[in-house]
Amino acid sequence: MEGKYSGQRRNIANLILRFHTLFLSCLLVVGCYAAARLGGFLIIGEPQSLWPLWPGCALLVAVLLLSPQRIWPILLPAGLAGFIIYDLQAGVSVSDIAWLILADILEILVVAWGVSYSLNGVPRLNSLKSLAKYSLFTLILGPFVVSTIGIHGLNGDPWVSWRISFQSEGLAFLTVTPAILGLVGHTQAQAHAHAHASRTRYLEAIVLFAATFSLSFFLFIARRASPPPQLLYSLVPFLLWSALRFGTTGVGISGCIVALLSIWGEVHGRGPFNEMGPISSVLSLQQFLLFTAAPFMVLAALVEEHQRDELELRESEKRFRLMADSSPSLIWMSGTDKLCTFFNQGWLNFTGRTLKQELGDAWLSGVHPDDRDHCAQLYSAAFDARVDFELEYRLRRFDGEFRWIVDFGVPRFESDGTFLGYIGSCIDITDRKTSEESLHNLTGRLISAQEEERARIARELHDDFSQRLALIGIGLGQLSKNLSPIEVEQRASVLEMLSRTKEICSDIHNLSHQLHSSKLEHVGLLPALHSLCKDFSHKYNVEVHFTEGESPLEVPKDVALCLFRVAQEALGNVVKHSGSREAHVAINTNAWGMSLRISDNGHGFDTDSKNPASGIGLIGMTERLRLVGGRLLVKSIRNWGTEILAEVPLAVPVPELRAKSHAARN
Repeated sequence: MEGKYSGQRRNIANLILRFHTLFLSCLLVVGCYAAARLGGFLIIGEPQSLWPLWPGCALLVAVLLLSPQRIWPILLPAGLAGFIIYDLQAGVSVSDIAWLILADILEILVVAWGVSYSLNGVPRLNSLKSLAKYSLFTLILGPFVVSTIGIHGLNGDPWVSWRISFQSEGLAFLTVTPAILGLVGHTQAQAHAHAHASRTRYLEAIVLFAATFSLSFFLFIARRASPPPQLLYSLVPFLLWSALRFGTTGVGISGCIVALLSIWGEVHGRGPFNEMGPISSVLSLQQFLLFTAAPFMVLAALVEEHQRDELELRESEKRFRLMADSSPSLIWMSGTDKLCTFFNQGWLNFTGRTLKQELGDAWLSGVHPDDRDHCAQLYSAAFDARVDFELEYRLRRFDGEFRWIVDFGVPRFESDGTFLGYIGSCIDITDRKTSEESLHNLTGRLISAQEEERARIARELHDDFSQRLALIGIGLGQLSKNLSPIEVEQRASVLEMLSRTKEICSDIHNLSHQLHSSKLEHVGLLPALHSLCKDFSHKYNVEVHFTEGESPLEVPKDVALCLFRVAQEALGNVVKHSGSREAHVAINTNAWGMSLRISDNGHGFDTDSKNPASGIGLIGMTERLRLVGGRLLVKSIRNWGTEILAEVPLAVPVPELRAKSHAARN
């Protein structure tokens, strides 16, 4: 049952399509006959038959371009039938009709297929490129074909017939076809726009075309005497109006009005060109119309291209704003003057302010006062250098709370490299900052606890175990002295035990020194580092060169301990990993503060390695330096060696860091 109904629906649809095609064919016969009749009214019979304007082929091509190609084999004969009916009524011989129809068929096929193929269907003359493709087939190839073949069906001078026919066809395709395509063949979006066009626009079009008609009638028909040539320039404002306000469609309609009235006047001996001979006047009038319509058609195409680009830009901006407002990130944009021009809805919801309140540099008022200058300076520096930047700062939320955000900014460029400004996105990282702060505090307490435990163990080793072993050594010495000379083996055993006891005492002393350097505590950083280098050279057979530059007289204890531990860890890495038999340790001061540099010429390593096991020592150094406001820089090249630079400000630039260090120790 369902298949039966489906078949009936298809039959009905096919019947409607056939009726529509038949109806269109009938209309096309009438239309082409009327166009040929109109061309006949404009014919000049003496000294030979001349058509200054032949609108028939232009009309038929426009209909074909607006119709599906599958019905072209039906529409084309229908249109040609209208031409043949007129030719028979006009008394044209059958042989001449055959030549003219053959010429028309070839021209129509060349133009219709060429334009349809090059412009992908219905031509839209809304760009200079599309107009150039259209002109290639309609102003050059098509007229050349019809003029070359059609002159066999025309009487008189062949060269005169060829020139007038060529310009006649080109003029029709430049005016009639664009007018029809513009009025009937708009795309669905254009049709929707016209459906909502205001009455003012329709009234404007009526006034424009009525004024053009009136002026053309006055210039070419109403005056029996030829008007002064300068009066022809009075058409320019109206053609300019047509191009700017109504595009190629407006120019096509205005061109049709001017062409029809001027040719009508010429046929009846009026207008500015009637003083010349018939052939010269027709050629001059055609050239005047062609060179008048062509520039304004180009202008109209440029205007429509600009309007299309503006529409695409507005739609793109609309899509961008919709996407930006739907994004959970805070998005901003700035122009070439560094002032912000856009904030998405997410930013406005976050700050609780309006777009007007944030534009320009007013958004900086929401940045925390301690971060404002740094934020503005970094943004300005990145802007001047046209480079990406990443910035962390505190931004006031709508409830007054300052939240940490990370801001990623990138420069924007046109396709030709023209700088447009910046675009950036921000993410709230307050929770991450809180977690990092907790982790850093925990790390600081762990390091502080580690140092305290090291100091306690070192004291125990030095004050307790070393003293006990010293007493044992003294007892063993006394025992060796109390043994009789004949007890040689026993004396030797006691002396060996005494020697091992001394070695253990020495090892405990070294271990105590590694755990907690008494020299660092009593004589300061520089002697402690010098002693550390000598101990490493002696113990591990590595030549460690220590260089002492300018240094402050007093170094805070936490800074001294930090740098000592960094040197200790770095030299340990040289011994364990580098394979180098030489290392350099240098301490100095620079503009940033104190610097400690440890370098070797060993194996080196990949600083970008993601293996966590290979960087525990570096992480420890980094955390120690962070607690005193310092920083760690590592440079390493495989098979070329490694350089570690630790820098510590003598006056910590961020007071909170020193507070964290003291809090961690307490």
